[in-house]
Amino acid sequence: METVVARCRVRVRADLPLQTGRAAALSATPTPSATLRPVVARVAGLNLAYFGIEISVALAIGSLALIADSLDFLEDAAINLLIFAGIGWSVRNRARLGAVLAVILLLPALATAYAAWVKFATMAPPAPLPLTLTGLGALAVNLTCAMMLARHRAGGGSLTRAAYLSARNDAFANLAIIAAGLATALTLSAWPDLIAAAGIAILNADSAGDILKAARAEWRAAKAAPENPVP
Repeated sequence: METVVARCRVRVRADLPLQTGRAAALSATPTPSATLRPVVARVAGLNLAYFGIEISVALAIGSLALIADSLDFLEDAAINLLIFAGIGWSVRNRARLGAVLAVILLLPALATAYAAWVKFATMAPPAPLPLTLTGLGALAVNLTCAMMLARHRAGGGSLTRAAYLSARNDAFANLAIIAAGLATALTLSAWPDLIAAAGIAILNADSAGDILKAARAEWRAAKAAPENPVP
């Protein structure tokens, strides 16, 4: 009898590391919480509203940096709407959506590159005051969105990471726009606006790479999950 009990104890102890490993694998890819849905809806609304404001000012004063940043606001609105639709999806489908979001992040960078090519034909500086004030407004909106998304950025894999990185990077971009407005007022040159636009494009490309890495990690987790089903 004692021998049988001892064997049972050995089997239970041997199973413990396996169960622990399975639990760790399942917890490695978090699922977006239900509280994230209204947050991304509000963030999408804020981004869409300020896109209309910023693109109007950008076209009126001929600012390449504001055009690039306004496209960021439109892209952020699209990303958050996609996340709103993707909450509750499986890990595999979230990974696919994350790859799509990475591509979306690259679109403003490509649009900015084309606008820069056109800008070189005239090299006319934008009006510095509207440029600076619009940058300050954009900074306020993006900081608000980043704070709303910050507590969720580790809870939904590539989806929430995409939204948080977009808001965070746009805040950095807005600081560059404000600096470009001040530099334009001092120099009356088009170069500060062009440099700020280039920086925004680089930030978007870097974020696209980060989101794609997160999506690949989710994809690997989704492929590995069936191999170790929890009984």
